[in-house]
Parts: sequence; structure tokens; C-alpha cells
Amino acid sequence: MAQALDNSFYKVKSDTIVIRKGIDPKLYAANLEAAKPKTYKHVPFATDTAYFGEKVPYITSFTEKYLKTRNRTLNIVQDRAEVVFPMIDSVLTSYRIPKELKYLAVIESALNNKARSRVGAVGPWQFMSYTGREMGLVVNRSRDDRKDWVRSTNAAAKYLIELYDELNDWLLVIAAYNSGPRPVLRAIQRTGSDNFWDIKPYLPKETQNHVLAFVSTATIFEKLDYYIGTAIPDKISYVRPVKAEKTKEKARSRFSDDELKLMAVVRISSPLYLELIANELDIDLKQLNRWNYDYELFEYDTYEEDTYALRIPKEKMTAFLAKKVFLEKKSQQIYMAQDM
Repeated sequence: MAQALDNSFYKVKSDTIVIRKGIDPKLYAANLEAAKPKTYKHVPFATDTAYFGEKVPYITSFTEKYLKTRNRTLNIVQDRAEVVFPMIDSVLTSYRIPKELKYLAVIESALNNKARSRVGAVGPWQFMSYTGREMGLVVNRSRDDRKDWVRSTNAAAKYLIELYDELNDWLLVIAAYNSGPRPVLRAIQRTGSDNFWDIKPYLPKETQNHVLAFVSTATIFEKLDYYIGTAIPDKISYVRPVKAEKTKEKARSRFSDDELKLMAVVRISSPLYLELIANELDIDLKQLNRWNYDYELFEYDTYEEDTYALRIPKEKMTAFLAKKVFLEKKSQQIYMAQDM
């Protein structure tokens, strides 16, 4: 039996939302707007005329010099990026912030999760201990989450959002990430402008260069990646060559013929602790890490397949199969202890 409508409710013109009588519809609409997922500005590249305007020649020139002087380092980082960028992209996307912010980790640590600065910043995102703790990371003698890729990336996303909420521009956020928010806010107050180029002269020199390095790195990886690891021509083109992908793929041949002859592949369905495997089977850990260059994706559940093709020396296959159950149980204990 249909009930009579309670006339303490009435509809307003906003889809099918019902608003209780007595509530100001304008206030309700404002609250509804505030509850929507926040949208963020894009991260600008060096060629972004809408953002950089007359500064484009300056920033592209800086980017091209950066590519030429840092090419060897960028080539090393590009190899590491193949392993960790999918995970970082996944985390940043979950927070609805631009994936291009991952290039901050490139200039902070060259994607080295064990990096430590002279002032004590640690990990791929170079958190100081107090900032890391503020973002929810555990930092003590027995555990340092700043070195953990997933935990530190989540913390970095939270911190970047916190800075953006205050500054509302990604270049200002990158500046504040380097210097702390106070120098950036002081520069804004001094100039009366929230434009990076206006406040740039009033920022520490290191911070100025940090922002330019970020824009350059993002531009190189997104628009000039076909130059990484190659001889750089005098004139750089921002138009991707047709043969760029094939050349890049050829340069990515990972294992020599001799290595392939010595290598055996075994499929595993759950992560095994590589250091444990190395110790138990007497395998060189550096070799094991290099052969399994994309293993971190499988460890952090961001691998594209349900199983992983673990590469070990052929001569160790029999020993591996004999100890497989032990390795699985012990690895599970190690991973659980790390999560505590």
C-alpha cells in the first residue's frame, strides 16, 4: 500500500536529490560541490605554452641541456622505471593526482629506495624522519618505511595533496617539497603573486633548480624518451621518430646469450624473499636481483600476471624444488614481520 508523501521533504532541481525542508538549497548545493572528488591541475611540460608562455624557449633550452648532461644517469633510471613506475602510477591514480608527479622521485633519489641524503632524508621520496612520521610512516631502528616503495609512495601522495591544498599549483608544490612550505609562502607574500616565475628569484637557488629539474625530467621521459641512452644530436626534435620504439626495444635486450644458457625459469604464484633464496641456495644476490629486475612489481601485487617467472641458475633448480615449501613458509613469515 502506497504511503502518503511526507511533506517535510521537497525536491529541488538537482537530479533526484531530496532536500529536507528548512535547509537552504544554496548551502546544500555548496556542500554537495565540496563533497565531489577534487580535480587537480595538470603537470606542465617544457613545451606547454599555455602555462609557460614567453618562458618556453628558456625552459626548453634548460631541458635540452639537462638531457645532454644527465643522459647516462637518465639511462640507468629508465631501467629502474620499468620496474617501479607501474606501481607508482597505480598509487597516484588512486589519489586522483597526476601520474607525472612520479618524476619527482626521479630527481629526489634516481628511483633508489636506499638513497640517503647528507641531511638524513631517506628513500625514493627522500622523506626526513619527522615528515615521514607525520605522513604515517614507521621510522625507527628496526623498521624504516621510507625505504618501502608502496608505503613511501602513499605517504608522498598524501604530502603532495597537503601541499597542493595550500598552494594550488604543482610547480609551487615541487618547490615546497624541496624547501618546505615556509620559503614558498614567504615568496608569495613578498611578491603578491602565486606564479612560480614571479616568486622564483625569492626562492633558494637549490629550490629553483629543483623545480626546473622536475619539469625537465617530466618532459624528457614523456616527450624525449627516445633520446635517453643515445648520442644526443645538436638539434633536438620533439616529434617522435617512426623508428624510435624499435631502437628503444633493441637497446633493452637484458640478458646475454651466455646468461640465457645458464638460466632456468620457474613459475611461482606467491612472492619469495630473494635474499632468503640467495642465502639458502648459495646464489649471488646481485645476480638474482638483476635477473629478476621486475620482481618488485610481483612483490607489491602490481604485476600484470598472477604468476611470476623466477629466473635462477640452472644448476640450482634441483635444490630450489627441494626447498620450495620451506622457502614459501619462511618468506611469508618475513613479509608478515615487515608489515608489523
